[in-house]
Amino acid sequence: MQPMQHQMMGYDRAITMFSPDGRLLQVEYAKKTVKQGSTAIGLVCKDGVLLVSDRRIVDKLVVAESVEKIWEIDSHIGATASGIISDARVLIEHGQVKAQQHKVSYDSPVDTLSIVRSICALKQICTQSGGLRPFGVSVIAGGVDITGPKLYVTDPTGIYFQYKAAVIGENDEEIEEILIKDYKEKMTLAEGLKLCIKSLKKVLDGEFDIKRIDAAYVNTENKKFTKYTKAEIENVFKTK
Repeated sequence: MQPMQHQMMGYDRAITMFSPDGRLLQVEYAKKTVKQGSTAIGLVCKDGVLLVSDRRIVDKLVVAESVEKIWEIDSHIGATASGIISDARVLIEHGQVKAQQHKVSYDSPVDTLSIVRSICALKQICTQSGGLRPFGVSVIAGGVDITGPKLYVTDPTGIYFQYKAAVIGENDEEIEEILIKDYKEKMTLAEGLKLCIKSLKKVLDGEFDIKRIDAAYVNTENKKFTKYTKAEIENVFKTK
């Protein structure tokens, strides 16, 4: 059965309605929304977790630094996203609340996986409840806890997987090929940032601008979420 026939029969009009071949079409549409979002990359390095994102500034009058694509969930956990960023903010704030609740309840920092599970539980509810729509966003969450550096990717269905290196958003297939070829588990955060910038420069080509890069890391030494400054990113870009 062709996709247009599905639409004519109304299987994509309700989130709770399965098509005859067992698909939730609204969820699949949400995944396509992620594909259209700006690129986000996550890497696990030997000295921490790295998050890099393309701000994709569409208006020359916009202040580049005001476009936020990487967020701090807790002092040792960060996240980036691709898709509908307003949806991402709701999920990030949900994760921030969960992190603070855990700290107050147990007097210890929450582990990265617990935050990811909580975000995915909220996403999954929105795939089976009438009157709602799926979150049109994928989130990459990375952090360093007692189990070491961890990186997870969630998608609109509410499923998650752990990765060594991951990319979401536009040009994800091209960048994934570069990561498969050039990513090394023993690379440092600085080397990882250089790889991410090189990858984005290659796929964006003439549209590439260093102002578009947003980057942050959590290192294994002090387990602190830290954003790279504009000067630090430019220095990495200039080094061969």
